[in-house]
Amino acid sequence: MQTVTIKPKKEIRISVEAENISPDKFAGKTEKDILSMEAWMGNHKTTLGELFSVMVEGSGPAADTKIVMDGDFSRIKRIGEGMTAGLIMIKGNVDMHLGAKMSGGKISVTGNVDSWAGREMKGGELIIEGNAAYYLGAGYRGETCGMRGGKITVLGSALDFLGEHMCGGEIIVKGNAGILPGLSNNGGKIVIEGNTSRPGSEMAKGTIIVNGTVDEMMPVFKAEGTEAVDGITYRKYTGDVIVNGKGVLYVK
Repeated sequence: MQTVTIKPKKEIRISVEAENISPDKFAGKTEKDILSMEAWMGNHKTTLGELFSVMVEGSGPAADTKIVMDGDFSRIKRIGEGMTAGLIMIKGNVDMHLGAKMSGGKISVTGNVDSWAGREMKGGELIIEGNAAYYLGAGYRGETCGMRGGKITVLGSALDFLGEHMCGGEIIVKGNAGILPGLSNNGGKIVIEGNTSRPGSEMAKGTIIVNGTVDEMMPVFKAEGTEAVDGITYRKYTGDVIVNGKGVLYVK
């Protein structure tokens, strides 16, 4: 088992690209190895050692590597990008693209996450105890497929375009979601425990469940009466009929 503990040396005000912070990259590495790894602060190439203190205990493969990040990482982007195994525990807030393209392992965050968390995620699990910003589990600009697999759970709320272009996997939001969750979806499942507005526009496949209020429905769904899901009766809609979609929207 390998445990790597990371703390910021000082307040970081300029955004940092830190895709090297990953169990796959840290597995079997010494403190010296990790401190020398590259990062970009704005347009300036730097190292993890210039920005963070690092402590390594033990050694092991990615699957047995745990990264504990303690502090304010609200300007640190791309943590856990492409990770396939292991665990990242973030005790604070974090910047954009957390867990982008991850295919395995687990990331947990006690604070809030910025936009595009879980972008094009293929597997693994992402747990956010705070709130999520825009495009959670979505695809980046120009991508036709966002989240493809895995699971994202948000204990707080999420902003607009939740799960845009989602093709698989599951997103659960315990609070509210902004406008247009499930936009252009082609698979997967979204569960919103709170309120939202205009869900499922242009969706071809997939399932959206809203347990709160839908402030505004898009006029692109066909009402199918009611249906019980897990013992709860919902109003059922199918669509988006304009794109001959076979998606299902359940509204409590």
